[in-house]
Amino acid sequence: MLPVIALVGRPNVGKSTLFNYLTRSREALVADYPGLTRDRQYGRVKRGERDCLVVDTGGITDDLEGIDIFAKKQVEIALQEADVAFFMVDARDGINASDEAIADMLRKLGKPVVLVVNKIDGIDSNTVTHDFYSLALGEPVPIAASHGRNVHELLGRIDDLIPPMEDEFQEQDPGIAIAIVGRPNVGKSTLVNRLLGEERVVVFDEAGTTRDSIYIPFERNNQKFTLIDTAGMRRRAKVSLTVEKFSIIKSLQAIEKAHVVIYLIDAREGVTDQDAHILGLVLEAGRALIIGLNKWDGLDADHRAFVKKQIEIKLPFLDFAEKHPISALHGSGVGKLFDVVHSLYDAAMIDMSTPVLTRILSDAVASHQPPLVGGRRIKLKYAHQGGRNPPVVVIHGVQTDSLPDSYKRFLMNYYREQLRLKGTPVRLVFKSPENPFQGQRNKLSDRQVKKRKRLINFTKRKT
Repeated sequence: MLPVIALVGRPNVGKSTLFNYLTRSREALVADYPGLTRDRQYGRVKRGERDCLVVDTGGITDDLEGIDIFAKKQVEIALQEADVAFFMVDARDGINASDEAIADMLRKLGKPVVLVVNKIDGIDSNTVTHDFYSLALGEPVPIAASHGRNVHELLGRIDDLIPPMEDEFQEQDPGIAIAIVGRPNVGKSTLVNRLLGEERVVVFDEAGTTRDSIYIPFERNNQKFTLIDTAGMRRRAKVSLTVEKFSIIKSLQAIEKAHVVIYLIDAREGVTDQDAHILGLVLEAGRALIIGLNKWDGLDADHRAFVKKQIEIKLPFLDFAEKHPISALHGSGVGKLFDVVHSLYDAAMIDMSTPVLTRILSDAVASHQPPLVGGRRIKLKYAHQGGRNPPVVVIHGVQTDSLPDSYKRFLMNYYREQLRLKGTPVRLVFKSPENPFQGQRNKLSDRQVKKRKRLINFTKRKT
């Protein structure tokens, strides 16, 4: 189970800046203006050694009027669904009444809290953190979120507060875990019932019928499966019910547990921006993906062509995904889903030998050489497997840090084509040997110094 971190504090202390740094994104708006964040923003931590989910929240103020009341409710919800809270304070402003009130609320919460003193760049961290011990929340962690200073040490606190736990779901051998994901009312529960051949989950023509992720184990042709029916994920502006807000974390965790994700799109409505956002989360998790175009029956040829064109324009980053038109209500196309799931599962869990991966790398380099950097050719030497679900290829070479993204995409597509991997992303990890002489200046011998002086004098006489 992925731990969830909630970023809380008063306005303008740097919560959104830390969120963007942890997720390596610009999802959260950042400006020198208090109260910019209102809703909760979810993201995946892409730094440190442990996978986590992080939630950015709005600032808590003393004046609870108008929209600030709803912003505080969002913070309370984030704290209830979080495993640990990062309480952020401003090192330059010091402690004020709002900080003390938030600290009192967090102490009553009964969950692990890390006191984060932000904006220490340019000042003595030992001096400014001394006053924050009075909040009685343990040892403060000084950071500079805008530059990433001490953030790695901050993430190290998670292992002390939340030890890694074995996932009971994985221990029980779920077989092939299939997560059904999508926006509300696109037919996820209907598809689950159709795949199972029974009315297993509630189906109703109202958005948000499913509140939690439902795990349903079953067998088909002596093969174990686990279907995961998830709650629909809507835009935060349209989420009003408290119980529905908790379901977002459950859906993200269900994606993490799955081997194959079936993302349902309502073909009548086409591809929306929210579809693209959720599919981006699936891509980050690295899961094999089937894009199910539901309610396909009854559409005319022009509308079907329009939807296919939308997928090409709005989802170009999912060129590996399998597109499958279905009708969950009437069953057309659903019977073929299990065959597609099997092929995607085999692709995601493939075993790749080092000689084969190295040969493919050599063929790729021979067909398209890496670029020159500083007059030197980037060298890619050999490759080996680094993981499964998704397949990970570790490539060793020289100057791999300078490899452009365009060439990385070329290698990714080349491996997928040569290995005949369908429906699953391929992740590439590049490693270069450390240069023991990096940063050291070559010290000239006395003979080299004299020779250099002679060359300089000779050059001056020539000019």
